[in-house]
Amino acid sequence: MNILFVCSRNKWRSATAEKIYKNRQDHKVKSAGTEPSAKVKVSAKCILWADIIFVMEKKHKQRLVDKFPNEIEEKTIVILNIDDEYKFMDKELVEMINLSVDPYL
Repeated sequence: MNILFVCSRNKWRSATAEKIYKNRQDHKVKSAGTEPSAKVKVSAKCILWADIIFVMEKKHKQRLVDKFPNEIEEKTIVILNIDDEYKFMDKELVEMINLSVDPYL
């Protein structure tokens, strides 16, 4: 399964999620951001690659729908409702991501 994690700047939340899940044998994982300043910017290619997309906030899903309406059409998008108040690999962030994502995998 190809999994894409999306947040705003791809620095803390989505990058943490990618790090957590990237070494699992049965998944391929990428992360990206919706902002112009993102470390890795979300692209049509990323979306088409993904089997499931996890976004941190509702606004991230809306940005994907607005910018990539055709690519997003058949995709499963899960909103994790994780606010931008954590640093990379923050213990609480890791716990929240695991609790939110694992049921889908």
